[in-house]
Amino acid sequence: MNIYEAIFARKSVRNYHMESLSNQILEGIRSYYRTTQGLFGGIETDFSIIDNRKGQHRAVGVLGVRAPYYLALYSEEKDRAAMNAGYIMQQMSLYLCSRGMGSCFVGMTVLKKTLQKKNGKKLFALLAFGKSKNPHTRKPIEAKRLDMDELCVYKEVPRVWMKQLLEAARLAPSSMNAQPWRFVVYDNRIHIFSKKQRSDRLKKRDELNFGVMFSNMIVVAEELWLDVDLIRLDEISQKNFPNSQYVLSAILRP
Repeated sequence: MNIYEAIFARKSVRNYHMESLSNQILEGIRSYYRTTQGLFGGIETDFSIIDNRKGQHRAVGVLGVRAPYYLALYSEEKDRAAMNAGYIMQQMSLYLCSRGMGSCFVGMTVLKKTLQKKNGKKLFALLAFGKSKNPHTRKPIEAKRLDMDELCVYKEVPRVWMKQLLEAARLAPSSMNAQPWRFVVYDNRIHIFSKKQRSDRLKKRDELNFGVMFSNMIVVAEELWLDVDLIRLDEISQKNFPNSQYVLSAILRP
């Protein structure tokens, strides 16, 4: 399985064997992180693999997951840093899936305060991972996601590659499975909106969620040899939408 295939097979895993992973596997994770690129330039990040085989880090609340390892992503506190962190962390999650491991985004309160900063950078995303007790993959039809027609407004008939891109976005994980994204679809562009949330807790996580979703989209675009520009259009950003907020537009060229 490669990274592209992992998009359609990965599921969030919440039950793990508290077993060690080999040094070779752990070094492979570190090496892959060094190859990842952020969604935005000029935002420095760092990461750590945190050993939890003895269960010293608590699985707090509904977002807490007891796992043998946590992957912690740290970032400078800059504009859209959370979106950038989500983008990088989803790449790591897909890599883990492609290597036969389960993973799950978890609440950052799992870690002690001493581990929530590194080299002057703040913890922005946390991923539980390890050998899962149950299968770490599923069929796309088994994913509990909204149907495409509930997420998209079609202004033009989408091409086959546009449908693949949107399906990858639809399958992206999100906090509490909120699926905050909504899409206005044209022949060669997608205007992307965030559904307004009632919960402040979900609002805070939305930026990271969108980074995760954009990661899926970009991986598919690269697989299909599509050029993608993510831009913010002034003529849309200046409008007021009662139930949603404009995020970005994806301009696509085969």
